[in-house]
Amino acid sequence: MIDKNSITGVILAGGRATRMGGVDKGLQTVQGIPMALLSLLRLSPQVGEVMINANRNLGAYESMGVPVWPDSMSGFPGPLAGFVTALERCETAYLVTVPCDTPRFPDDLVDRLAAALEAEDAEIAMVATQEPGQDGGDAVWRTQPVFCLMRADLLASLVAFTSAGNRKIDSWTALHRCVEVRFDDADAFVGANTIAELQRL
Repeated sequence: MIDKNSITGVILAGGRATRMGGVDKGLQTVQGIPMALLSLLRLSPQVGEVMINANRNLGAYESMGVPVWPDSMSGFPGPLAGFVTALERCETAYLVTVPCDTPRFPDDLVDRLAAALEAEDAEIAMVATQEPGQDGGDAVWRTQPVFCLMRADLLASLVAFTSAGNRKIDSWTALHRCVEVRFDDADAFVGANTIAELQRL
């Protein structure tokens, strides 16, 4: 098994949150606690080290007690910028990413991703959850690529990909050996992209 101490976790909190009116999403609270802190508390026991990727309100994130790194790419270019920043700072063999707005992900998330990565000799392991089919059709499994475990030596590939102006996670992961890890509890991966979704959380 991949030892948890060889895995660094990153909370991705660097987005613009345009669907939430531009607020700093990671600092929005659920039951009085910032979502980024809830995510941090859930991820920390599952990995050896943790960092936060944020571009605003750095002091507030630093008060959570872990290193905070802004995007090394300018202009809020999306989650892959957070991947790049974290990989640049990662000192372990593996990196796992989670978004700041989905604080109820499973306690065994990293263990399951790591087991699949090793078993399949993959470079990237991604969460997949079931969604209702269109027009009453069969449910379908869809990946949740912001929940992924990757080998840290993929940094050069990702830098080349993003330097060419590419921004889609799926397009980058498709270049590598990937394994999907199916989680039955789709509700554990429900995030808050809007104020209404935040209130439901």
